[in-house]
Amino acid sequence: MKFSNSDFHLMRWSLSAVCASILLSGVILYSSNEYADFTQKDRGAAQSQMNDARNRLTMARQDQENLSIFSREYDTLETNKIIGDDHRLDWMEGLEKLRNQNLVIGFRYNIAPQKIYAPQPAIDSGNFDIHYSEMKLQFDLLHEGQLLNFFDALRNQIKAWYQLEGCTLQRSAAEENAATPTATHIKAECNGGWITLKNRNAQP
Repeated sequence: MKFSNSDFHLMRWSLSAVCASILLSGVILYSSNEYADFTQKDRGAAQSQMNDARNRLTMARQDQENLSIFSREYDTLETNKIIGDDHRLDWMEGLEKLRNQNLVIGFRYNIAPQKIYAPQPAIDSGNFDIHYSEMKLQFDLLHEGQLLNFFDALRNQIKAWYQLEGCTLQRSAAEENAATPTATHIKAECNGGWITLKNRNAQP
C-alpha cells in the first residue's frame, strides 16, 4: 500500500490531533497526580492541626479541673489556718478551752519558736515553705483513754495542723491517792508540733 503526498497532508492533521490529545492527557494526568498529592498533604496538615487543637482543648480542660481542685484544697487549708503565719495565740486559746472541758486531770505545754521544717524523707512542698512550731505536752491522767480523747478533741476543735510525734506513759508512784476518783494514775509526755505553710510569693 502506497501513500501519496496528498494522503500525508490529510493524515498530518489527524496525527497532530492524536499527539495533542496524548500530550493533553499527559498534562491532565500529571496535574491530577500533583493535585492529589497536594490534597493529601493539605488533608494531613488539617488533620494534624485538628489533633493539636483537640489535645490543647483536653489539656485546657484538665488544667481547669486541676485548678478547681487545688483552689478548693487551698481554701480548706486557709480556712483551717494552716497557710500563713503561725497562729500561736489561737493555739493557746484552743488549748485553754480544752483545759476547761476536763478531758484530762491536768496538762502543761510549751510551744517553741517556729522554725523551717525538713521532713524525712524529703517531700516536694511546691511553692510553700513548711514551718514547724514544736510543742511538748505533759499530762496527768486517770487512764490511757483520756489521752486519746484529748487529741481527738484537739484535732476537731482547734483549726490547725498538729503533728503528734509520740508519747511516753508512766504509772504514778503515788499509792496514797489510788482510791481517789480524780487521782493521777498515769503521767504522760508527748512530743509534736504545729505545722504551717508559708507561700513564698506572699506579700510580707
